[in-house]
Amino acid sequence: MDFLKGKIRTLYFKYLAAAFGSALITSIYSIVDMAMVGQYHGPEGTAALAVVAPIWNIIYSLGLLMGIGGSVLFSAIRGKSDDRMRESNEYFTASVVGSVILAAVVWTVIAFFDRPLLQFFGAQGHTLTLAREYVLPIKFVVPCFLFTQMLAAYLRNDKNPALATAGVLAGGIFNIFGDYFFVFTCDMGAFGAGLATAVGTVISIIVMLSHFLTRKNTLKLVRPTRLLSKFQEISVTGFSTFFIDIAMGILTILFNRQIMAYLGNGALSVYGVIVNISTFVQCCAYSVGQASQPIISTNFGAGKGGRIRQTLGYALATTAFFGIVWTGLCLAIPNQFIYLFMTPTEEVLKIAAGIIQSYGLSFLLLPLNIFSTYYFQSVMKPKAAFVVSVSRGLIISGILIILLPVIAGADAIWFAMPLTELIVAVYVVCMIIRYTGQLSSVYGMKDRR
Repeated sequence: MDFLKGKIRTLYFKYLAAAFGSALITSIYSIVDMAMVGQYHGPEGTAALAVVAPIWNIIYSLGLLMGIGGSVLFSAIRGKSDDRMRESNEYFTASVVGSVILAAVVWTVIAFFDRPLLQFFGAQGHTLTLAREYVLPIKFVVPCFLFTQMLAAYLRNDKNPALATAGVLAGGIFNIFGDYFFVFTCDMGAFGAGLATAVGTVISIIVMLSHFLTRKNTLKLVRPTRLLSKFQEISVTGFSTFFIDIAMGILTILFNRQIMAYLGNGALSVYGVIVNISTFVQCCAYSVGQASQPIISTNFGAGKGGRIRQTLGYALATTAFFGIVWTGLCLAIPNQFIYLFMTPTEEVLKIAAGIIQSYGLSFLLLPLNIFSTYYFQSVMKPKAAFVVSVSRGLIISGILIILLPVIAGADAIWFAMPLTELIVAVYVVCMIIRYTGQLSSVYGMKDRR
């Protein structure tokens, strides 16, 4: 697969298939866990896993920070010249070192401070008990979750996307069957779901590490020069992708607290279902960004603007498809999502359809907004990616989550994200047009060669 000369359509869809498969199985981890725990414990089980959701956001976001941030720079350097392989591997090494440090910090916090952490996320009473049962086995393998995200990004950029998918697929398949076996057959409940997830991620990382035994591997650990400077470059480049996930955790906390203050535990259990639907939609958006990023980054380094614009066209069409499909499903079959994740009470069924249909409007533009951060990072416009991530992930969304219930009533909270995505999408479209136009003028000569 040649990023500089291969047919863009073939490259893009081959990488999209691999990235989508990986993202699909990653989302299945949380979806299957919530479905099993919700069916076993009822709405309280669903609410408990909604409280745990920010922990996943924190872990995955740190893995993406090191993985996407480093691999964008890795590919851009290789696009400029094949003779700079050692320099590109300095960024790989820096990503590995950074991942070790971040994993150690997160591992310590989750292992020793899980109770206050979950209470801060909104857990109370029996919901807290179930959440802690689920987290207990996960405590032992926290670094594996972070490293799967980091390593998967580098495997895609080292022209082995299929192995990244295979690793996640192997762990995901175990998680699906392990969930049922541990939760119901072994009667372990929430603890069993956490155990299946923990074992699944260990399987994933083992499969991915086999890349280093293959002939196609070009990733090597080398002694990096100016390590702190490389950490800074990686962090700046990867910050926007990192913040998308970390912001989802922040928003989940805000929603949890506001829902408990205004609407109660029934609405929180419905929001738990929304968190999982949203995770799935985000994974679809991630797959578009992850499929495009190696192609765009490498061609940006080589100055091939025409190939970048071709890739962008395919990516925008894919985000539109995902946005229409997921919004349509939320509007058409909202209660089917509820039955998938729990055995609902009459109270939950009465409120669920309206909540999911209102919140689901945000899915129309969510794929475009998330993809845009990958695009801006790939063409070395981290400031634009930063604006998108922080605006939709904290500033605009946070303000609306807090103010809408006060101004327009409790149920108005469900329109916070649709309004946020709409506002951000206006900025995204303007910036994509602007930066794509600059590619024409800056790289036009190289494209005609």
